[in-house]
Amino acid sequence: MPAHVVLAYVALFVGLAGIALSAIFVKWAGVPGAPSGFYRMAIAACVMAIPFGMQFRRHTPLWSRHVGFAILAGLFFAGDLATWNTAILIGSAANATLFGNTSPLWVGLGAMVLFKERLGRLFWIGMLVALAGVVVILSHDLRAHPTIGRSDMLGLMAGFCYGLFFLATQRARTGLGSLSVWWISAATSAVALLVVGLFLGQPFSGYSTASWMNLLTLALVVQVLGWMSISYALGHLPASIVSTTLLAQPVLTAIAAVPLLGETLTTEQLVGGLLVLVGIYLVHRGNTSVNARRAREHPHTPPAPT
Repeated sequence: MPAHVVLAYVALFVGLAGIALSAIFVKWAGVPGAPSGFYRMAIAACVMAIPFGMQFRRHTPLWSRHVGFAILAGLFFAGDLATWNTAILIGSAANATLFGNTSPLWVGLGAMVLFKERLGRLFWIGMLVALAGVVVILSHDLRAHPTIGRSDMLGLMAGFCYGLFFLATQRARTGLGSLSVWWISAATSAVALLVVGLFLGQPFSGYSTASWMNLLTLALVVQVLGWMSISYALGHLPASIVSTTLLAQPVLTAIAAVPLLGETLTTEQLVGGLLVLVGIYLVHRGNTSVNARRAREHPHTPPAPT
């Protein structure tokens, strides 16, 4: 396996560990959805503004179609956060989580239609196994809230936006470095979430010191470390692989919630977590076979920009 692909996998799993803590910090902060998302994105963009400006001025034209894709990624991510948080607030968190995790399906379909990617049988088997694991994890709450309502439709919209975010980021990464794509999308999301929060009348001030500290940590750990690592991985791995791997996020969040939030792991979470990991393993096995075939067909294809 080439060194840049190995590094991409390392970045992907570092990013996964970072975003798995997102729900913990959001819960500790206790801030409404749009303001929480705004400060997460805005603080992160401010922290990395100088490094981004230096890289952008040296390597990136003022406008290109890749910049446009990065802006689209930011808008899709803002849509994901806005619909996701609203779905959780007005309905069942379990149902919203289930529909939000349909993103690999949209990514897989989009990759075939838009990018003409050939996804093998192992990818689809692995994705279905991983999604089945998510259903098992959420089965208890799903039995308690079995109907499809407005919150469920918002959750489905969140999954659709999340999938489009991966596809737009993958396309942006074909011409821009990971920092440029990450910063442009983060700044775009911050502006979009500010508009959404003001429109909904959600407060952007008056929070406790503990809330501000958790928002700061959310920005640094989840958005800077987590999502910038994932943005790097998307320059070297297909979006279909990255999005399916991130299905492990609720598994890691459930594990972290035991010591941090005092929650307990249920049998459904343990069995479902195992299915998610098996599904991810199958997807990556399928990706290894596809990459080997591509390497034989196109031995001199250069890696994406870092």
